[in-house]
Amino acid sequence: MLEKFSKEEKLKSRKKIENLFQDGKGIKKFPLLLVHNSDFQNLEKPQAGFSVSKRNFKLAVDRNRYKRLMRESYRKMKSDFDSDLLPSAFMFIYIARKSFKLSEIETQMRKILTELISLQREQS
Repeated sequence: MLEKFSKEEKLKSRKKIENLFQDGKGIKKFPLLLVHNSDFQNLEKPQAGFSVSKRNFKLAVDRNRYKRLMRESYRKMKSDFDSDLLPSAFMFIYIARKSFKLSEIETQMRKILTELISLQREQS
């Protein structure tokens, strides 16, 4: 199966991001925090965004690296969860102050997505 992170799946709208942080709920699995909101009716696919705090990593090179690692781990495992995820918007935030390997990030992201799916099932 083709594993892509297409343009339609990227959360870029400033309005959606603001609503996400105002009304969204969080799931925390160190070193990641997921803020999610399924109240967006006009979405066809789940949309994801990735963020790293400038307070924790001063250099843009480091922030970009962790965003790239999170995008890569999401891209690799989203095919496992694609059929279960409801159309919603969510933002992954790297909250650690130290570096973690890709395998550790993937493990925590898998736990977060599993918990998100179980929450979505309870709400439906």
